[in-house]
Amino acid sequence: MTVNTKKKVAFYTLGCKLNFSETSTIARNFKDEGFERVDFSKTADIYVINTCSVTENADKRFKTVVKQAQKANADAFIAAVGCYAQLKPQQLADVNGVDLVLGATEKFKITDYLNDLTKNDFGEVHSCDINEADFYVGSYSIGDRTRAFLKVQDGCDYKCTYCTIPLARGISRSDELENVLKNAKEISEKGIKEIVLTGVNIGDYGKGEFGNKKHEHTFLELVQALDKIEGIERLRISSIEPNLLKNETIDVVSKSRAFVPHFHIPLQSGHNDILKLMKRRYMRELYVDRVAKIKEVMPHACIGVDVIVGFPGETEAHFLETYNFLNTLDISYLHVFTYSERDNTEAANFQDVVPNNIRSKRSKMLRGLSAKMRRAFYEKQIETSRSVLFESENKAGYIHGFTGNYVKVKAPWNPELVNTIHQVKLTNIDDDGLVRFEFKNIMA
Repeated sequence: MTVNTKKKVAFYTLGCKLNFSETSTIARNFKDEGFERVDFSKTADIYVINTCSVTENADKRFKTVVKQAQKANADAFIAAVGCYAQLKPQQLADVNGVDLVLGATEKFKITDYLNDLTKNDFGEVHSCDINEADFYVGSYSIGDRTRAFLKVQDGCDYKCTYCTIPLARGISRSDELENVLKNAKEISEKGIKEIVLTGVNIGDYGKGEFGNKKHEHTFLELVQALDKIEGIERLRISSIEPNLLKNETIDVVSKSRAFVPHFHIPLQSGHNDILKLMKRRYMRELYVDRVAKIKEVMPHACIGVDVIVGFPGETEAHFLETYNFLNTLDISYLHVFTYSERDNTEAANFQDVVPNNIRSKRSKMLRGLSAKMRRAFYEKQIETSRSVLFESENKAGYIHGFTGNYVKVKAPWNPELVNTIHQVKLTNIDDDGLVRFEFKNIMA
């Protein structure tokens, strides 16, 4: 396809790290076709919005983002791609200003649909049956100088009763090990210091394409292979299911050259009755084992936890048991999700619906608990030596950074620190909850 080299494209990503990695790949496709990428707030010929369906809020935000694009250029061509575009294509197509909606398999071929950027009277939809989303498209994001999100897996074979992701992304499938390693080398050659492994269910890594359930490689083998790649300073595992995080993987991370001591492990509920209603693949006893194993070999490790409040059937007693259970675990912070009904999920038809005001109250309680947990974790790190990777943004005269075990630090702005790793000693917690430090020696 031939396009005017002056055509400009802008991108907006809603949702998860996986979406960010895929937006980056789609953006590189546009660049290959002669487009110039500009910021979403600037005037562009085409605006691409990568949508999310995990929460109700992400659905609502889509309309706001469309209006933002229209404000920047009322005549621009607006395309919606991603999870919400797969689940509710017509709903997106009906939003005023939207010209093109592409589902799960079509989004990576978006430039094929752009022979004419004339505004449409109605949104044009190209969305496959989700059963056809059985092939893998690799991607990684390199928008941020300090870290990249590297997609290694897509889709999910789990049938959690609250979740739309299998409907939006299809079956579990993975990138080939050789291709993951190639992408990781490409990222490291761009001077990016940290790679975050991402996917829908990354612990399920190794399943092939087209419904082939045979694992060519395991997640453990992926971790071992990535750890050997020179040039990558840091590797971080994003969210991984507790039943798929094996002792062997934890042991490898504990002795690793590059993998940092930071795990994010979804729990969703601390009560086994609710876990069964959710059709999670573990009971809370397994979760206790995972946390204990991590802390046994990496006492300083950071552990983040996903929790859903207000799931149908969650009584006050269930919630308090979850609260107390979380309070007994040696964990570092919570990601709290207020349950919202999603169309075409089992839980949408469950009885004993929790009123919204109760959901909000429980969410607030857990967010308060999370703040206490993070503070306690930070306090334990004071007087320890850690390596810090500094970010690229000047925030009100300060530069921020993260230790390997995910402690957020701050120092007066110094552009020479951007995208460098330094050995520091953590000294005290500032009024804003971030940690101050003293430099020890330059590492990179």
